[in-house]
Amino acid sequence: MTDQPVALVTGGAQGIGLACAEALAADGFRLVLADLQESVVEAAEALGGTGLVCDMGDAGAIHALFDTVEAAVGPVAALVNNAGIAMPGEFLTYDLESFEKVLNVNLRGVFLATQRAAQAMVRNGIEGAIVNMSSINAQVAIPAIPAYCASKGGVMQLTKVAALALAPHNIRVNAVGPGSIDTEMMAGVNASPEALARVMARTPLGRVGTAREIGDVVAFLCSKKASYVTGETIYVDGGRLGLNYTV
Repeated sequence: MTDQPVALVTGGAQGIGLACAEALAADGFRLVLADLQESVVEAAEALGGTGLVCDMGDAGAIHALFDTVEAAVGPVAALVNNAGIAMPGEFLTYDLESFEKVLNVNLRGVFLATQRAAQAMVRNGIEGAIVNMSSINAQVAIPAIPAYCASKGGVMQLTKVAALALAPHNIRVNAVGPGSIDTEMMAGVNASPEALARVMARTPLGRVGTAREIGDVVAFLCSKKASYVTGETIYVDGGRLGLNYTV
């Protein structure tokens, strides 16, 4: 057990999840990182934390994850539901198995982890914070990722529902909606000048964002500085959602 508040970050082995973990570590949290990739163990150890392999699309694995965390380091004071998958495909031929797999990780997993974390917070009198990773695709759509867009729209509404339900316990629930961020998901775009130009045409700040820029917003929402913020989705997108047209 530890006197430090515990932060659990799912999808924490790399990219945005790891950047969130780094920002939370700088704020004094004891870290637990969960990911499907075994490299999560090494990533967590580098930050002085604990890494656990977990499939966030598996309900039983999620419950086992929280059992392990609570027994080893204590109840979670900050939860970052970052794990997510996209699985692109053509809408007319998109198969139900892929659709369900995306929703299991991106939406059902977020619900189960939020519920389980909140139960422990209430039981232990922790006025905690939960941050869900949404996307600008909760508001705008790309036809090649139907399940992803649907799941992120669901995350936006689930965030509001959980915020209202948990407000009497002073547990805050918010979401962050990244735009175009320089992670592995953007590797294909970054490698193509034409594709990158299309993205930049839709981004008023004229550049892709960094994972740390997302992590810093997540850390803010987990901190006392955001003590009166709940039920919100903060879009970190370089101005993209506010853009009316491109020339």
